[in-house]
Amino acid sequence: MEKLIMIKYGELTTKKGNRENFISCLINNIHNKLNGIDYKIIKDRSRMYIKSSNIDEIVDKLKNIFGVHGIVIAYKINTNNIEDIKKSSLEILSYKNFKTFKVKTNRALKDYPLDSMEISRVVGGYILANLKDISVDVHNPDEVLNIDLRSEGCFIYTNEIEGSGGYPVGIQGKGLLMLSGGIDSPVAGYLSLKRGISIECLYFESPPHTSLEAKNKVLELVKILCKYTNKIKIHIVPFTKIQEEIYKNNASNYMITIMRRMMYRISEEVAKKNDIKVIINGESIGQVASQTLESMSVINNVTNMPVIRPVACLDKLEIIDISKKIGTYETSILPYEDCCTIFLPKHPIIKPVLEKCIDIENRFDYKSLIEDAINNIETITISEKDKNEFLELL
Repeated sequence: MEKLIMIKYGELTTKKGNRENFISCLINNIHNKLNGIDYKIIKDRSRMYIKSSNIDEIVDKLKNIFGVHGIVIAYKINTNNIEDIKKSSLEILSYKNFKTFKVKTNRALKDYPLDSMEISRVVGGYILANLKDISVDVHNPDEVLNIDLRSEGCFIYTNEIEGSGGYPVGIQGKGLLMLSGGIDSPVAGYLSLKRGISIECLYFESPPHTSLEAKNKVLELVKILCKYTNKIKIHIVPFTKIQEEIYKNNASNYMITIMRRMMYRISEEVAKKNDIKVIINGESIGQVASQTLESMSVINNVTNMPVIRPVACLDKLEIIDISKKIGTYETSILPYEDCCTIFLPKHPIIKPVLEKCIDIENRFDYKSLIEDAINNIETITISEKDKNEFLELL
């Protein structure tokens, strides 16, 4: 028997004529994650197999690769002879500690002389006859022995590890994530990656009103998101002059609305410069004043680019649960203010009027300020292996 990793594609198998593109993208992403490890990939239309002497290390990395639905450590025998299947199945289960079991067969070979139920009965009977103190339980067994009969051989395994699912990152193109240091936007980035969108990030900093710690917090969030992809670019926008000008021109309770409209204008220009087709953010309907439907409509008015809001219909507790699952929560709650909170009015407008926004914006030359901010963007490329010295001090 040969020990190897079997990858199940899940949703990718529904892609019919485009399946090969999805699988090729997945293989490329796997190569990026397994760089430095000795392995060999063999693929077909419904499965992928990885041979390596570093199976456990590879499995840990595969868990975070989108497009992988299931991960199995399987034993392959190069024959579909029922006697060989019986003996190999017994050998595999003889190392297990269990009282009840069942056999589950997937027969991809439709011309095989036995059907799936017959194979399961034959193998199950053989195991019962050769192992003591065990019984069959088809409803809640301690162990499930899976037999997968395919043209390239028979694959036998017990446990299946759940993968991340979704689509391979990059298959859907690229999006620009408006990343703050909060809880919501990293989750929006994660969910976008899961749907096959590669991301670049945009962060607005306002020194001296925002701190170096706030910036480093965001860089750490990008690094965490890299666990689910390869490298991520982050564009850091100097936003101080724009915020101060908005404040000087008596925006009062419209301060956040005008600020967000400026951010959208900048996001669209950065996206166009980097061949990015959509803007992504962590807006959740009704969570704050700028995220009421009225506010979102007025803010969105400044761009014709599609805006994706992956967490729009999730409540805060649902978003927090995802952030804990993906590892961003503890970093997101570090107490360093971003530019969205430093000039926050006591009573921000929840039903802004578009004409009022335009009137405030006409009081200063925001176009030249936006151009200056874009011309002075700092771009950093981050990978999962990069060190963040700031976080190491905490």
